[in-house]
Order: sequence, then C-alpha cells, then structure tokens
Amino acid sequence: MAKNEIKYLTAIKQEKRPKKYCRFKKMGIHYIDYKDAEFLKKFINEQGRLLPRRITGNSLKFQRKVSDAVKKARQMAILPYVTDLLK
Repeated sequence: MAKNEIKYLTAIKQEKRPKKYCRFKKMGIHYIDYKDAEFLKKFINEQGRLLPRRITGNSLKFQRKVSDAVKKARQMAILPYVTDLLK
C-alpha cells in the first residue's frame, strides 16, 4: 500500500418509470359498476385477491370504491372469492 488511492463510485443511472396516475380521475369516472366483471378483473390477481394501490395507481377514494365493487360482485357470484388462474 505504497500509494493511497481513493476510488469513487459513481451512482448507477436508473431509468425513470412513468408516473402512476389514477385512471378514474383521468377518465372522469365517478361510478364503478360491480356488474362489469371484465373491468373489475383488472384490479385482482390470478388468485382472486385485490391488487394494492401501489401497484394499480388508484387514489384512496377510488381504491375503496373498487374494493366495495369487487366485494359486491363476489357476493352476487359474478366474481369468485378464490380461484386458480383467473385471467
């Protein structure tokens, strides 16, 4: 160690992800229909569980409306409670 060399690491440049947005606010949707199963399938995963806000990008207000609509659709037997490979 004759030479005292200092090496600096540069930060790894990361690509910016597109900003998440609430699709309901952007499209002006005020009512979420629990009878529209194809639309509600976008908010549940393959096992039939609700996707969280951090993944879907919904606002808190509309995430609650989506969860209520999914619960109502499950109760009316439009969507299953538990399944394998829903999509």
